Amino acid sequence: MLEGLHPNRPTHVLRLSTTEGAARAMTDLLGEVFDPAETAVAAFETEDGASWLLEAYFASAPDEPAIRELLRPIVGDAIDAAAFVEIAAKDWVAASLEGLAPVRAGRFLVHGSHDRHRVRENDVAIEIEAALAFGTGHHGTTRGCLLALVDALKTNPPRRVLDVGTGTGILAFAAAKAMRPGASGRRVVAGDIDPVAVAVARENARLNGIAGDLSLYVGPGVRHASANRTRHFDLVFANILAAPLRRLAPSLARVTAQGGTLVLSGLLARDVPGVLSAYRAQGFALVRRRDLEGWAALTLRRGGAAPRPAL
Repeated sequence: MLEGLHPNRPTHVLRLSTTEGAARAMTDLLGEVFDPAETAVAAFETEDGASWLLEAYFASAPDEPAIRELLRPIVGDAIDAAAFVEIAAKDWVAASLEGLAPVRAGRFLVHGSHDRHRVRENDVAIEIEAALAFGTGHHGTTRGCLLALVDALKTNPPRRVLDVGTGTGILAFAAAKAMRPGASGRRVVAGDIDPVAVAVARENARLNGIAGDLSLYVGPGVRHASANRTRHFDLVFANILAAPLRRLAPSLARVTAQGGTLVLSGLLARDVPGVLSAYRAQGFALVRRRDLEGWAALTLRRGGAAPRPAL
């Protein structure tokens, strides 16, 4: 459930089975207290439907006693049952691909090398190799963004695309492949705060034969010359977390073209009102919301969801 929502090479994880209300409250608290570049937090319903699981991934060894005391007011002594586990450096994508079928969103098909035989003649196939980063397309946030791209290609085909927090590069690759016929130059720009993720995306782009079709950068948000271009991009993806999405609202709004589209994800249902409020203040309105696997993906457009009727 944490695909695309990664700290930089996590070393420890906190897991606690609890109630839905407590899980959501702890997710909120941890998300506000810790740097989202160093900590990823998620809560989701377990398969039995009777409880929720809280997971928090840390990029370095956490202060376990301090975190237990931080969360004790929410769950009481149940926090003593929380497990802090050290996790070795591992191949996250290989682990997530294991036993998973390819994922389809319209004509886009995200698959591993072991599933090349499943690609159909008219598929826009994106092959993701195992690497030290999240992002295989199986997470509801990534699929929601891919479906938003399918919509955009039908109604308002983009000319210049930006993917903030690209991870393994799936969204950027999908846009680049969809825009290739007749395209000239690098019209897709993608970046990530994690240099390992960008290195992985660069290699994945080579494997997909689109290395020359996109520009990759390392940096937070749009803090790079290739991304920080006022009113330049008519389609902007940001599949990250609620807190950084709120902070990035002014900068993402600035680089989105007049009439452009923003696709935001990495959001639980309770995150949506706050994120929508931040972007409405920047002149954007909700066009469509998708909820997949407990995660919301929002399509926003500057100036409103649809043209206003003439008086």
